[in-house]
Parts: sequence; C-alpha cells; structure tokens
Amino acid sequence: MPKLKKKIIQGVQVIDIGDKGQTIGKTPEGEVVIINGGCVPGDTVDFLALRKRKGLKFGIIKAVTELSEDRVEPRCEHFDHCGGCKWQNLNYYAQLKYKYQNVAQAIKRIAKDDDEKVSNIVGCDQQYTYRNKLEYSFSSKRWLTEEEIASGHDYSQEGGLGFHISGAFDKVLEINKCHLQDDYSNKIRNKIRELASSHNWSYYDIRNHAGFLRNIVVRNTSEGLWMLTMIFGEDNEDQISEFFKIMLSLFPEIFSWHYMINTKFNSSTADLESFHVSGSVNIIESIGNLKYYISPKSFFQTNSYQTKNLYDCAKNLADIGPDDIVYDLYTGTGSIALYLADQCKSVVGIEQIPEAIIDAKENASLNEIENAVFLVGDVKDVLDVSFKKKYGTPDVIVTDPPRAGMHADVIETLLHLLTPKIVYISCNPSTQARDILLLKEKYELVEVVPVDMFPHTSHIESVALLRLPS
Repeated sequence: MPKLKKKIIQGVQVIDIGDKGQTIGKTPEGEVVIINGGCVPGDTVDFLALRKRKGLKFGIIKAVTELSEDRVEPRCEHFDHCGGCKWQNLNYYAQLKYKYQNVAQAIKRIAKDDDEKVSNIVGCDQQYTYRNKLEYSFSSKRWLTEEEIASGHDYSQEGGLGFHISGAFDKVLEINKCHLQDDYSNKIRNKIRELASSHNWSYYDIRNHAGFLRNIVVRNTSEGLWMLTMIFGEDNEDQISEFFKIMLSLFPEIFSWHYMINTKFNSSTADLESFHVSGSVNIIESIGNLKYYISPKSFFQTNSYQTKNLYDCAKNLADIGPDDIVYDLYTGTGSIALYLADQCKSVVGIEQIPEAIIDAKENASLNEIENAVFLVGDVKDVLDVSFKKKYGTPDVIVTDPPRAGMHADVIETLLHLLTPKIVYISCNPSTQARDILLLKEKYELVEVVPVDMFPHTSHIESVALLRLPS
C-alpha cells in the first residue's frame, strides 16, 4: 500500500461502518475514504490520508469537528487502546442498524438477491458480561499508553497482562477491568498479576520464547460455574505447584482447575496435553433444555445467553418433522445437532477435529440422546453418495462452516444431493452470500435472519434458509 503525501482533508462526513473498527467517510468532493478508529457514523472529521490502495485513501482522524447523535460514552477505561470492542462509543441500536445493513448489502451485492428477504435483526439483551470465555496473555513487554509515557514512570521492568495490541505481536496492554465477562474474571486475573509480582514469576517473552506465565483462560457458565486453565511457558514443577497451592486457597469458588505447558513458538493449545489439577474435570452449560460438557479445549459458542436465540432461529427456519433425517455439517461439539435431535428421526454430525467429536458424543450421552451420530472427517471428503446410502437421504442440511465459508467441493455435493432445505449459519455475511449465490443454481433463498452474538464489535451471525423450488 503506497504512502501518500500527508494532507489533512477537512469536513469529511462519516457515513458507514467498515471492517475491524474502521469507518467509511466521504469528502466534500464526494471521494470515499477509509478511516481507522476514533469516529462513528454521523461524525464530521478532519481526515489525514496516509496510504492509498485500489483507489481508496486510508488514514486517521486529526479532529472530530461535529459529533454524531449516535455517539455514547464508552464504558471501558481501556477503550481508546484495547481495540476489542471498537463500537463501544456507538449507541447499541445504531450498532444493530449497521450490522443489519452489512448482512442486507451482502445479500444484495454478492448473493444477487432481494435484500428484503433479510428479516429483523435479533439483538442481544445482555450487551456486557456476555462472554463465557476470555483468554489473557502475559508479555515481558508492556504496551504503554500515551498517559503512561507522559507520566515519566519507568515501565521497562514491568510486563503486561491483558490483551495483545493489534500490530504489536509481542506487546500486551495491561487490563485492569474488562466488561465482557463477569467481574469475577477480573478478580482472578488481577490477583494472578499481584502474585506474579510478589513471587517473581516471570512473564513470557515471545521474542526469546522464555518465561513462566504465558496465558490465562477463564471460562464460566450462565449458572455460575468457573473454570481456570493456566498455560505455562516453562515446565517448572515447583512454581506450578506453588501457584496452584496459593490460588486454590484464594478462589475456592472455582469449580474446575487445569494447566498446560506450551514451549512452542505459537500460542495454539489444540495440540497440548491438558492436566487436571483440582475440582471437576468439566463444567456444564445449559442451552434450553440441554446440557453441554465444557472441557479446557472445548469449542463452544462464547455467548451462552444469545446462543439459544441463534439455535432457536435455526430450528424455526429448518421446520423439522418427526420423520426427517438431518445432516449437520461442521458440527463442532455437536451443540446444534443435539439441539435439533428432539425434532427429527435422526441427525448426523460431521466434524474434522477428533476432540470435538469426542465432546459431541459425551454431550449426547449426557442428554440421553440416542438418535444422533457423530463422525470425524473433513466435510468435503466425507459427504458423498456413499454417505447418503449409509445414513439415509437428508430432508434438511444444517451447515455452520468457518469464516472462510464452504469448500467448493461441498457446494458441488449439495447441488447434487438436492436436499429439500438447507439452513446455513454463518459468522461472515460475505462468504455466506458468496455460497448462497452458488447454491442458487438449484435453490432459492427464502429468508436470512441476522443474530447479534457480539455487541460492540463488527461481528454478526446470520442464519439463511434455502429451499428447492416447488
């Protein structure tokens, strides 16, 4: 992206929301610009163009000269630096409006369909403390705010415990209070910071790949069960034992305790062994009438409160009958498949992560569900003609792929299966709309329902119903 000669453009009207906290502005001459952070639609700003790509200028605001009516005061003290909840300064009803527009525009421009098929967005009643999982990072290098730099205090020997700053992989912003999870999560994290200081436990140095404390994963359920998983960067048995001896005495309310050792160059934990320390091995979450085991490495929707609305939406659109056979593609831990099981004759879930299928089978057993089958494999490799012969011709297919959408081979298979109804759940309106356009070779789009799972962010889920023409 080439640099531009620095020039401030005055009177830029902020007209829309962009990706990753960006906003879209229009200059007095009608030129569209992309603004990084600091403003909301309805603002008027002075804009400094820094770079140009594909004919668009990208830059930052130098001043907000007129405030939008949709502006609100951010609740979080870290809002200006964290970057996790970039829409906190935008009225929630305005957030819903722009998220709805995002889905509607994708259907119109990418799926080439009628945006009136997009139904009203399902908002989230609980706009804070809605997350059931947060991961915090330790770094020997702390990201300093403008205020901290101006204070003159020497932070060179102080690490950071909180969230990584975008664009600075080795630096972490010190977080005092996050509003996304129940405040008990803050108490746990802040106490660990205090103990690290008093016991000289080292923070992880990502550049040199050394340090004792690497990550904290805090999970909780809507019924108040807590799980703490520590990720240590060094296999120091004495320090690990000391850590848990102290923490167990300070936080008897924590229901499940675990740790992992990660000495790899990357921070992924999927391939790490999890060691159970104390309490229950799992915590249990309830969605509707179902209960789900959650283990340290389980994938589970991170907004338990809104998950029921998402699953109910899928169930209503699917309109499953008692004799129906349902396929659930990209089933994960089987949460959606099990939620639909009481409506159908049988449900078959496919997922390529073996550990997720183990969780799915355990959750089926927990809920005494006997008409659900879960299989390990990549959907594009498993779903074929022989699969249909073995498990029956599906009446409904539910698909919930990753952000990249469905593989082209999967779409081709769906076009040959000619299942009467497809319910497509997505966390990315663009790739969902792309796949809908391809499926429209034989299907018609009936309805799309946006569901807000993550208030104060640009993320939006949407559930689409496609049907074979009668």
